Amino acid sequence: MRVMILGASGLLGKELVREWRGAEIFAPSSHDVDIRDAESVRDAVLKANPEWIVLTAAYTDVDGCESNRELAFAVNRDGPANVAAAGAAIGARLLFLSSDYVFDGTKTSPYETGDRRNPQSVYGRTKAEAEVKLFEVMPECCIVRTSWLFGIGGKCFPDTILKLAASRPALDVVNDQRGSPTYAVDLANAIIHLCQNDAHGIVHATNADNCTWFDFAQEIVRSAEATTVVRPVSSGQFVRPAPRPAYSVLSPDSLHAFGIEMPSWRDALSRYMKQQEN
Repeated sequence: MRVMILGASGLLGKELVREWRGAEIFAPSSHDVDIRDAESVRDAVLKANPEWIVLTAAYTDVDGCESNRELAFAVNRDGPANVAAAGAAIGARLLFLSSDYVFDGTKTSPYETGDRRNPQSVYGRTKAEAEVKLFEVMPECCIVRTSWLFGIGGKCFPDTILKLAASRPALDVVNDQRGSPTYAVDLANAIIHLCQNDAHGIVHATNADNCTWFDFAQEIVRSAEATTVVRPVSSGQFVRPAPRPAYSVLSPDSLHAFGIEMPSWRDALSRYMKQQEN
């Protein structure tokens, strides 16, 4: 299998390159391929001639998207449309990474793949509009929604908590936003499996079980055997430019349909902590 990974320098992209076995991998950097440039994308795709394109490249600064709307839509909506068009031209398949932020967070039970998109932030709108565009350009594409991504080698919630816990006696963490932390290693393996099984349509892929950010932070601090006290607070005490979904747990049914079971987030965090030690 010939696979092109766009966004290979990110948390997920790095793990895809590490974990993918038995495939010929093309992983150009963002300097080599700017997905906002349709011609650049077309040339790179033609040169690589992949069977699958996995697109993880994105502008993921959720608050930054609020003040940089033009850039956010150019990278997160128009860029994927450029990639889909280039892929469709040579008959390649596309897997696009999307987000729980396409939902408004008003449900109290896990979101299904067919639930109505109703994003509340600019970032969420860019992802939601990208999904619509991709199905127009390439109806057989696969869109993988995930949430709360963490991993080695980049900025993520556990890394931030560990650094803060090393220097502070107490941390305040919001306790009224619930989702599913997702380990980049586990997500990469799920994506590989989906590509190998010619997946199409929307798939929700997160580690099993769910928690609040406060719960997650507590478990991180406990795992690190730190003495830092983690205190629960409300989102209202941490006003940020972009609204976050209060509840964004994604149903695993679509993932299970492909025979994929992802471990619990606690199991994933334990492996992440061991990776940190190495």
